[in-house]
Amino acid sequence: MTDGQHYDVVIIGTGAGGGTLGHRLATNGAKVLWLERGPFLPRERDNWQTEAVFVRGKYLAKEMWYDRHGREFQPEVNYYVGGNTKFYGAALFRLRPEDFGELRHHGGISPAWPISYEDLEPYYTQAEHLYLVHGQHGEDPSEGHASAQYAHPPVSHEPRIQQLNDDLEKLGLHPFHLPIGVNLQEIKPGRAARASACIRCDRVDGFPCLLNAKSDSQVICVDPVLSQDNVTLVTGAHVQRLETDASGHSVTGVVTTLDDGTETRFTGNIVVVACGAVNSAALLLRSRQDRHPDGLANSSGVVGRHYMRHNNIALMTVSREPNPTLFQKTLAMNDWYLGSDDWDYPLGGIQMLGKSDDEELRAQSPRWAGKISPDMPFEVLAHHAVDFWLCGEDLPQPDNRVTLDADDAIHLSIDEKNNVEGVKRLRHKLDGMLGKLGMHEHHLLDRSLYLHKSMPIGATAHQAGTVRFGRDRATSALDVNCKAHDLDNLYVVDTSFFPSIGAVNPSLTAIANALRVGDHLTERLG
Repeated sequence: MTDGQHYDVVIIGTGAGGGTLGHRLATNGAKVLWLERGPFLPRERDNWQTEAVFVRGKYLAKEMWYDRHGREFQPEVNYYVGGNTKFYGAALFRLRPEDFGELRHHGGISPAWPISYEDLEPYYTQAEHLYLVHGQHGEDPSEGHASAQYAHPPVSHEPRIQQLNDDLEKLGLHPFHLPIGVNLQEIKPGRAARASACIRCDRVDGFPCLLNAKSDSQVICVDPVLSQDNVTLVTGAHVQRLETDASGHSVTGVVTTLDDGTETRFTGNIVVVACGAVNSAALLLRSRQDRHPDGLANSSGVVGRHYMRHNNIALMTVSREPNPTLFQKTLAMNDWYLGSDDWDYPLGGIQMLGKSDDEELRAQSPRWAGKISPDMPFEVLAHHAVDFWLCGEDLPQPDNRVTLDADDAIHLSIDEKNNVEGVKRLRHKLDGMLGKLGMHEHHLLDRSLYLHKSMPIGATAHQAGTVRFGRDRATSALDVNCKAHDLDNLYVVDTSFFPSIGAVNPSLTAIANALRVGDHLTERLG
């Protein structure tokens, strides 16, 4: 069964890559079909409830993947319109210019990209403006050239975070305002204007926004163009495989199972895969056929390989003074991004997390036994909590990979000790400063619940790298425009295309690249 229509572009996925690309093409007049596996996220009180989002994992996909030993785990993925951006923290960083070149790490080499920072820079600017990023270019000494300032001023620090900023500066460090995508107008520092969509609440990080004030791809890209005649969105559409013509050179059909169990075939001049790095690789591998026995776009054998996810640590420390901050995610620091005075290799970056609350602390307490005062109630501890996110680079290794078993179930293999020394040293740097930052010393407590880490492999929010792009078709699956080397009309625009991941959140790079590919496809479609 087919839907009876033919589209200029069929896009599988509505997250940072697919949602942004569809918006770009739709506004340029292309006839666009979005296929989204999930529904629109229900707007309900549980959107802002710690117990529902983090403890119970209500909105995580109800599926299991398997590790290399065949043990099942629940991945940190969300199938809704907007994809994982519905639950991301909206920290929208550019990669550093050095990330586009070859970088030597303690654990190995981070390879160069086939494009430069300057090639992507204009699209970074467009992405920041489109996604309402608030920030201040020029504060972070590690950042690259910016052709234009952010369109929105930085989100102001609340008093305890401003004190943290000042204390870091006294230590000779360079904290800066974290670039974050929110629809916020401040009437004065720390207070949202009456007309502001964002109210500066404590649910900014990891929660979907009930007010649609966070810059996720549904709010920014999908909703604004849905009323156009040239745009179609089908939800509950689980793409099973891609079909090709007899030559194997072009995708001719997108075979999809709908929520009612029927199988439908969609067609388009261009087919774009944007399902997330794991699911995009799985779809290409599932689409194997005579002309492509190892899966589509996989003559190089790299599809599914070089999976990356960042070496992340979510931490809480305890302030000596109360921390009544609500909107805590306003500060970051990259002083040791590329190295330190006592180590020649990159460590990574530090940024603030959304504020932990007593409900989360209560759920974490078994892991913290003996590490905090038993006399301090959870409500008091939460009132003194200050929360940090440490991000180090994971390196692409061919054996860190996505594979399918005989039943097409997803298996994910990773080396959990891949290049972890840098982020360990970053944690040590933070730990050594706590006393000078007004915190209780040696009270860095893991917030593993924030990462949904029932097993370490389950923290898949920053997944990347499984369908890498490059100029050499023997070592990459995609060309520099993210078109498959092996097929004329197949593109991949989520974070799968990354040859390396850097040590900042990957979303803005996925968004900027989607805009770049969107311009290429607009020209191709004429």
